[in-house]
Amino acid sequence: MKRAILFLLMLIFAGKMNFAQDSITETERLSATAKVWGFLKYYHPIVASGKFDWDQELFRILPKVKKAQSKESLSEILLDWIEELGPVKHCKKCDSKNNLKFFDRNLDLSWIQNKQLFTSELTDKLKFIENNRHQGEKHYVDYYKGEPKMAYFRNEIEYPNFDWQNEELRLLCLFRYWNMVAYFFPAKYQMEKNWSNVLDGLIPKFYNPKSKDEYHQALVELVVSLDDSHALIYPNSEFCNFGCYIVPFEFIVIDDSAIITRFYDRELAELDDLKIGDIITNVDGQNIYQNFEANEKYIHGSNISRKKLNAGYYLLNGSTPSVNVQITSKGKTSSKTLKRYLYKDINFKINEQTEKYRSINDSIGYIDIGKVETNEVPKVMEAFEDTKAIIFDIRRSKGSTPYYFANYISSQKKDFYKAIYPDLNYPGRYIWSEDHQSGNNQLKYTGKVILLVDESCQSQMEFTAMCLQIGDNVTTIGRQTSGANGNVIRFKMVGGLQTQMTGIGIFYPNGQEAQRNGVKIDIEVNPSPEAIIDGRDEILERAIEYINE
Repeated sequence: MKRAILFLLMLIFAGKMNFAQDSITETERLSATAKVWGFLKYYHPIVASGKFDWDQELFRILPKVKKAQSKESLSEILLDWIEELGPVKHCKKCDSKNNLKFFDRNLDLSWIQNKQLFTSELTDKLKFIENNRHQGEKHYVDYYKGEPKMAYFRNEIEYPNFDWQNEELRLLCLFRYWNMVAYFFPAKYQMEKNWSNVLDGLIPKFYNPKSKDEYHQALVELVVSLDDSHALIYPNSEFCNFGCYIVPFEFIVIDDSAIITRFYDRELAELDDLKIGDIITNVDGQNIYQNFEANEKYIHGSNISRKKLNAGYYLLNGSTPSVNVQITSKGKTSSKTLKRYLYKDINFKINEQTEKYRSINDSIGYIDIGKVETNEVPKVMEAFEDTKAIIFDIRRSKGSTPYYFANYISSQKKDFYKAIYPDLNYPGRYIWSEDHQSGNNQLKYTGKVILLVDESCQSQMEFTAMCLQIGDNVTTIGRQTSGANGNVIRFKMVGGLQTQMTGIGIFYPNGQEAQRNGVKIDIEVNPSPEAIIDGRDEILERAIEYINE
């Protein structure tokens, strides 16, 4: 009798253990569904061709998914769903070989093998679809016309009357964005956090936000997770809790302080008696760096240098027209209330410099490369042809004249970058482009060439630096740049909000990534509070010192 009871108890215990092993959480159910839904959207031959309203299919399957309590029941629901889509035929083209060079560090379908969430039958079905994936024109994604090739998202419903309280649309927003990035963001493999972990961490925030502000914060956190200086959401008017009111100056975060480096609008800044070099240590009673750390997940940037530059939107901006700070000016520390303004009320052009180029000590040429037009290049280079050095200031530049200047400073054409672009017929895989060249076969300027860069250099500015670095006698001086090189993909999220991300991967010819790292720097110059307070340009000073060595 005792043996019979013991055996019965063992069966019950074993059953409970088995149930515990097979049971899945709400986040796991939704995460698995998000991945399968996105995979089918871009891989399944019938779905990818646009035969279904894929948003409505998600809304249809979600109630069933929510009831699944085990991997078996979830897998059965998803298998039945896939069967309803129609048969997948063998794809002969998928097996064909070609001479393309592939970049596969972004291709990650390992989640298909997750035995904790999927039965072997579902895994086999998904693998079959991968091996017989859709080929040809896609309904939801295409290439932008022209070069370089990058993804263009199309036929996505925006839901302009989106209500943040609509659970289905919130999840659609997360699932759609997550899969766009999973398959078409070239720097996914460089992210600080695993992209699957980002999905799992944000599902509860999208599934059950307590307020509109909390939902907005989740949106920003999602986009910032890309670790991409290009990645942001606009218009910012939707996010007044993050900074519709801004201060009229730029600052840099050094240690535990924010130091004012320049004025967006001098007249407004002087109303509060602010000066370049003023040091702000506390904002609304909180230490600057503690504030930065607390808000870092909402601050976009490819690297910490750019995040500190972008920190102004979160450390000093806000939803009210004033902010209380502790500030040190000329050695005296005091508490002060600073006025903040709407973007439209700041005259950003008031302090713009008009000087395009000038001489330094008659032996050094200085060129603000962003202000020189293409047709002015010969005149500018002629003016400095007898100098011992030319300084190209790329900071805050937005010009596109590097190819023309490169023709003067190089004795041979050289490769200066190569890129990867998405393989639409194998989403997640990328294709290497050919190397791109710059320069000339005749050296026209024989002096030293110095490039000035810092964290404000992004995208076109970084591309400019890379283009000029092929010169015969070029030295790059400054600080880590933004690390967001390459053209931008712009698209709308659910609800119509605009967003963007880097669309192609840019590399040096040797394969070194420009994304996140920034451009190569030969002489690094870190910022010092003393120089900022004194109004000195340390990077320019170091360049002149190097030239005169």
